[in-house]
Amino acid sequence: MRFTLHIWRQENARAKGHFETYEIDNISPDCSFLEMLDILNERLINDRIAHPVCFDNDCREGICGMCGLYINGRPHGNDDGITTCQLHMRKFHDGDDIWIEPWRAKAFPIIRDLVVDRSAFDKIIQAGGYISTTTGGVPDANSIPIPKHKADMAMDAASCIGCGACVAACKNASAMLFVGAKVSHLALLPQGKIEAADRVKRMVAKMDELGFGNCTNTYACEAECPKLIKRQNISRLNRQWIASLFGRDRNS
Repeated sequence: MRFTLHIWRQENARAKGHFETYEIDNISPDCSFLEMLDILNERLINDRIAHPVCFDNDCREGICGMCGLYINGRPHGNDDGITTCQLHMRKFHDGDDIWIEPWRAKAFPIIRDLVVDRSAFDKIIQAGGYISTTTGGVPDANSIPIPKHKADMAMDAASCIGCGACVAACKNASAMLFVGAKVSHLALLPQGKIEAADRVKRMVAKMDELGFGNCTNTYACEAECPKLIKRQNISRLNRQWIASLFGRDRNS
């Protein structure tokens, strides 16, 4: 397969970025999108055409959330419920033009080319996305009765990998789906209820401080989430935050 790649190149956060165009051929349809970029970089290096394209990746198994790219106007590309590393070239047509950009958000400054600084998510977690109370050992924690529907909701929320697709998809660069998932998976469990009010206040305050926008209620975040995190977590986040202002327990 042959493709024309339009890739965002930017030296650093202060430099002015631009698109550069590269032609690439002899790409297998079974090749992953990141493998295709590896092949491009190998050719750029061997032929001394340009500096290799910088992009983030780690596990290449859809687990780590590192490989976020904006591809043809969609976070992670033209498929549902996948990360960029799980996108294969058979999802494109031979001869396609492919536009590749980094996440676009004030809170995710560009480091170089397609790599952005997503440490803002880490700062939100550090603000309150944890349990600091003593809950005993694993056998003690497992002995706490938890209704199955709540355990299922907590597990679904905990599947968030923090890739940032929700922020990239939102026209206001909101992190509400990410924060909602992290608040939900702790607040739904007995171990997390003790600090629930303080947790949500600290995490929301840090989210606002870092420059993330407000929820647009278009739910593009849910549509583009590779782990299919539900928008109900945003509703739960709002309920938790309002309840925390009045000192009420709201963990449903």
